Amino acid sequence: MSLHPHLDRPLRVALLVPSSNTVMENDLHRALPKELFTVHTGRMFLTETTREQEIRMIEDFAPKAASDLGTLEPDVLVFGCTSAGSLFGVEYDAQVCQKLGGLAQCEAIGVISTVAQALAESNFKKIAIITPYNEDLTQSVAKAVEKEVSVVGAWGMGITHNVALADPTPEHIVAFAKSHLSGLVFDGLFVSCTNFRSYEAKDMLEQSLGVPVVTSNSSVVQALLKRVARPA
Repeated sequence: MSLHPHLDRPLRVALLVPSSNTVMENDLHRALPKELFTVHTGRMFLTETTREQEIRMIEDFAPKAASDLGTLEPDVLVFGCTSAGSLFGVEYDAQVCQKLGGLAQCEAIGVISTVAQALAESNFKKIAIITPYNEDLTQSVAKAVEKEVSVVGAWGMGITHNVALADPTPEHIVAFAKSHLSGLVFDGLFVSCTNFRSYEAKDMLEQSLGVPVVTSNSSVVQALLKRVARPA
């Protein structure tokens, strides 16, 4: 792996997260090699994980946060909210990212779009989905990825207080998955939410369920690593 072929410095990642997200930036800091990436976080006001509040976040708070991040001259912006990007499908996520990338003056990628790409590349036939969300957002995420792969079912924990999405431990996430997926036939699992500790639970989930696991944050890590793995 080498530095980005067009740069003589680490890739600057402008990360946009809901203001109450405590997980995603830490996952990226741990997972991305420091000699290849620097991660710089901006925050979009959000306290409640509901459709109405996520639309408000995108329309009222994301543009200013993206413009502010643009002052560090980033190489790529990550719109770091899976459920907000999925509200009206992957196409909507792309539109949001195009607008935010324009404000930050760089390319932008969205989480639900990187998830869809990771699922397609994994060649799954049938996947199960678990989330920390309420039913509305859980089903929104499922519908957004159904174009890439068949979904056997999607189950959420019903959490709507955004900072509390980070409360379930990796062990709790594994127990929730096992209790809801027992007896189902699927060859892959997607665990949604950038503020959910599923990246930490990924290995345990794979061992417990016997299938590969894609998480919101793992899909972003994978997409970013591809950018520096291109041959010079």
